[in-house]
Amino acid sequence: MGKIKVAIIGVGNCASSLVQGIHKYVEVPDDEPIPGVMHNRIGEYRIEDIEVVAAFDVDRKKVGKDLSQAIFTEPNNTIKFADVPHTGVTVERGMTHDGIGRYLSDVVVKSPHSTADISGILKEREVDVVINYLPVGSEMATKWYVEQILDARCAMINCIPVFIAREDYWRGRFEERGVPIIGDDIKSQVGATIVHRVLTRLMENRGAEIDNTYQLNFGGNTDFLNMLERDRLVSKKISKTGSVTSQMEEEPDTDAIHIGPSDHVPWLQDRKWCYIHIDGKVFGGAPVKMEVKLEVWDSPNSAGVVVDAIRCAKLALDNGQSGAVFAPSAYFMKSPPIQFTDSQAHDMVEAFIADPAVNSAQVTARE
Repeated sequence: MGKIKVAIIGVGNCASSLVQGIHKYVEVPDDEPIPGVMHNRIGEYRIEDIEVVAAFDVDRKKVGKDLSQAIFTEPNNTIKFADVPHTGVTVERGMTHDGIGRYLSDVVVKSPHSTADISGILKEREVDVVINYLPVGSEMATKWYVEQILDARCAMINCIPVFIAREDYWRGRFEERGVPIIGDDIKSQVGATIVHRVLTRLMENRGAEIDNTYQLNFGGNTDFLNMLERDRLVSKKISKTGSVTSQMEEEPDTDAIHIGPSDHVPWLQDRKWCYIHIDGKVFGGAPVKMEVKLEVWDSPNSAGVVVDAIRCAKLALDNGQSGAVFAPSAYFMKSPPIQFTDSQAHDMVEAFIADPAVNSAQVTARE
């Protein structure tokens, strides 16, 4: 099967963790567990088969640098867990559009270079899968990049809450071009959303009533700095809230649920602190209250999920699938085209890995 050629849009902390992971887990035996991934081998593909051949950014500190340097360049501030040798991949100047918000403009200065020929680069380097790591709220920029991806006939993994895979129009565009998409909005390995989903599902399964709940997140990376601009948070709040309420039998009142980031704390760097609170009732109307605090390094927490998503996207390509790939989207993403419980989605992905064509047909029929 060979390599999976990947292009990255946005060389931030998430890209840093992904690239580090690709270089860390080389020649690991199939029976040796790797934390954060479903399997060492998915189909015929191992982590070391993922090869980043192109990367795009607009930050003048990163454009023109080798990818091995750019991933450790400020304002990136995630944990370093692997050395990355010289890659020979130069970070190209991407498209800005709405990619730099009010607060990001204080730390990111646009490169003076003109925008590269994105579609041409994707075609020339025979890219299989493109990963969208743009900042939250980059609606116009994401859609501009989608057009380049479609023109180059690449698969896409949409890691941000700009809705592409779940929208009929964009799904149709990917179907027309004969290429797959996994999206939208990456769900971390053990992140705020997955923990909140599991807890609400637990309450539902045990027959408890949920009266109200909140989830507050804060951290020190540029994602949280960017989200201080509340206008950029509309799709993010929809994505996170919908992901949690999808696990409830009845949609709660708007005032009964609040999910969203609360602030940017620079000294936390790429660490994320999450507080979850749930109020409910059990037998006899007796009250039950639950509080959880979660602390994670935000970017490594999603990198393993993206490693699996890349390999599933390539399986879909190999099997001639187009449009949204339902099973991986349901398991890896907060806002997939179709929501399932996490246990259902897990089983669906395992079935997809065993036989992508059959699983896709089953999920489409279920829709």
